[in-house]
Amino acid sequence: MPAQLLPADHRRESVLGAVRANLGLLLSLAAIPWAVEILDLLLAGSLDRFGIRPRQLAALPGIAASPFLHGGFGHLASNTLPFLALGGIVLLGGRSLFLTATTVILLLGGGALWVFGPGGTNHIGASLLVFGYLGFLLARGFVERSLAWILVAIAVLILYGGMVAGVLPGKPGVSWQGHLSGFLAGLVTARILFARASPKGEGDMAA
Repeated sequence: MPAQLLPADHRRESVLGAVRANLGLLLSLAAIPWAVEILDLLLAGSLDRFGIRPRQLAALPGIAASPFLHGGFGHLASNTLPFLALGGIVLLGGRSLFLTATTVILLLGGGALWVFGPGGTNHIGASLLVFGYLGFLLARGFVERSLAWILVAIAVLILYGGMVAGVLPGKPGVSWQGHLSGFLAGLVTARILFARASPKGEGDMAA
């Protein structure tokens, strides 16, 4: 006997439960930097030194720590809204994809910043991750060849395309290198996660 479909109200409850769970994850991640910034205020800003300091071995953990550290509540507030918006769109693809993309963006973008960033600098803030989400969303539909996600990319470009200028040198004290590293990491992450293998034999070359 075939399995019975769930009643409409049960299906609705299931969908709402999934939405609440994903929203809870996103809000929880957004809340962590606020808690850290409050603690940092009590500690007179002593936590900020744990950011990404290029080519300093002791600062490698900063690749993971930097998105949770900010130079004040104004800096944090400016990153929170785009994190929720762009991160929320990435999360529409599923929790597993969201966590994987976030991890890869941080490792690639943070690693690139650690290797190529200017010496004697300390990079903090979630903007590397935010720009990573931006690059990921702009690239996903075209790499995956998905019309739905191409339309998402167009919408994101219309709403947040102005952010792309942030990958260029600009205001002193703003880590454009972090923005650029994150954006490129987002593009590469989309390529890694969604590139389709070419047909067997296509594009093969012998040395």
